[in-house]
Amino acid sequence: MTKKILALALAALMMFTFVACGRGDSGTAGNDEPDFKIGIITGTVSQNEEEFQAGQKVVAKYGADKVLTATYPDKFNDEVETTIAQVVSLADQGAKAIVFCQAVPGTIAAIEKTREKYPDILFVTGVVAEAPREVAAVSDVCLLVDEIGMGTAVIHQAKAQGAETFIHYSFPRHLGYETIAARRELFIQTCEEVGIKYVDATAPDPTGDAGTSGAQQFIVEDVPRKVAEYGPNTAFFSTNCALQEPLIRGVLEQKAIYPQQCCPSPYHGYPSALNIDTTGHEGDVQYLLDQATEIVAAAGNTGRMSTWKLPVNMLMVEAGAEYAIMFCKGETNGRFDDTALRAAIDKVAAEYDASASLSYYSDAEGELNNFYMILCDFYNF
Repeated sequence: MTKKILALALAALMMFTFVACGRGDSGTAGNDEPDFKIGIITGTVSQNEEEFQAGQKVVAKYGADKVLTATYPDKFNDEVETTIAQVVSLADQGAKAIVFCQAVPGTIAAIEKTREKYPDILFVTGVVAEAPREVAAVSDVCLLVDEIGMGTAVIHQAKAQGAETFIHYSFPRHLGYETIAARRELFIQTCEEVGIKYVDATAPDPTGDAGTSGAQQFIVEDVPRKVAEYGPNTAFFSTNCALQEPLIRGVLEQKAIYPQQCCPSPYHGYPSALNIDTTGHEGDVQYLLDQATEIVAAAGNTGRMSTWKLPVNMLMVEAGAEYAIMFCKGETNGRFDDTALRAAIDKVAAEYDASASLSYYSDAEGELNNFYMILCDFYNF
């Protein structure tokens, strides 16, 4: 009798264990932790390796079964339907929240199309490229480098580095973005205030016929021309990610000035431009900063090149993912939770031994309190 009772008890325990570990619709995993599945969509390696690798870092941290990734096409202006399809596919695969960085043109359409099928899905959009108010109306959280704050900060940094001229490389598509256009106006105004000559320079759009390689080749050829015309005390800035590598290399060779990238980060352009081997030091920001400092010093350009210590696009991807996971686990106060978002940003920033200051996007119509602008301190090489 005792053996029979023991056998029944064991069978019951096995059944309980099977049900508990196999429950697919309970929203929890076998360890009683709330379940989640998120999606991350970034640019390709050729467009911006930094954000792509940030997505892979999140996958490595939480697992490919929990974090799905996709990329939007390099020529996203011409292939909006492909971007939309990629985003919808992430939701079709079970993602309950999607982090979008960069939120290129077509993002609004992608969000709206996805929500036709999945109205409750959460969206976090980083590096917003469409009209801020329109994106904020469909996205739950928006993240962007403080383009407006940079309008003064970059020029003051360039002045401190000895700049007498400031070259602004861009193209019509980017100048059509509200925040980039507003920052350009501040660049012009601040240059006038501090006594720097401002120069507009039109570069090829990497999404155009010449492609990324053609646009990069233009920078390779044009930087020496500009230094020959204006002298080595010329600061260079480009609004495009794909142009940072040749611009950094050209500035170093010409011993000119480079205050920061469009998306400031030690990882953005510097490793490839300076041929820094990070094997065995992946994610070690200080190693990268030290290596870049040595190379810049060896080239005789100390103090004339800089960035932010905090990799800002990686911050957007990783903090966006942390917030998305919190949402999926029911740890946020609804879809938009200011406290939870700030905690996610602080958590990721601390992992890089850095900090970020946040402000709300503001225009003539007032503040958008789900649209965060990020600003960080400079790091001089």
